[in-house]
Amino acid sequence: MAALTDRQKARERLGQVFQSILDKVIPADEAVPLAGRTFVEWEDLGDEVDRSLVPVFLEERAALEAAAHAECGGRCPHCQSDRVYLIKRAGKVELLTPHGMVVLNKQKCRCRACDAEG
Repeated sequence: MAALTDRQKARERLGQVFQSILDKVIPADEAVPLAGRTFVEWEDLGDEVDRSLVPVFLEERAALEAAAHAECGGRCPHCQSDRVYLIKRAGKVELLTPHGMVVLNKQKCRCRACDAEG
């Protein structure tokens, strides 16, 4: 089984997202005022950081998992047959997490013995 990305690409994507968030909440230019004046507004900024960065982290971490891409279908969970094949096209699936929407790749397979799809 192989990962869908490598660590360097994942780190680059996370770094880019974090840098764009950082530029928004704490600009490097001293002439630009900081966002928010009260603690509640700072908490809202923190929530925005969470909703922006954590879903990207979850997507990249899932893509780094060795089991993220199967090479073969394995055994059918319904009939235990080993006549399972992977459907060529992997689809995207959206998951709603407490941190926001996460988009993951999902492979599907079909059993030649019982015609179950998984």
